[in-house]
Amino acid sequence: MSCLGNLLWFLFGGLWQGLGWGLAGVLWSITIVGIPIGRQCFKFASLAFFPFGKEVQYGGGAVSLLLNIVWLILSGLPLALGAAVNGLVLCCTIIGIPFGMQCFKLAKLALMPFGAEVR
Repeated sequence: MSCLGNLLWFLFGGLWQGLGWGLAGVLWSITIVGIPIGRQCFKFASLAFFPFGKEVQYGGGAVSLLLNIVWLILSGLPLALGAAVNGLVLCCTIIGIPFGMQCFKLAKLALMPFGAEVR
């Protein structure tokens, strides 16, 4: 199921969300200070392209909290809002509910990416 789900996801929404994470990574990587944040964005872009069969575990400490606050103010809200709206649209049909749930997983990740680990 995860292979078919990932293929359908990539074709019908994952491409755009992955490109959004990739664009955020490129913009953060332009500055030397933002390179660690950009690397995190690229890691989550691969999750946005193919999310089925993967889980996100949250953790972290004080540094993660500070980075999440900076991230939320500068980049997190547009990515989270886009994923949440996409999830709401997909959940309007029964067939789209699994895809909508993946969008909500990505929206939560867009709000708190630091300290999160993809498994």
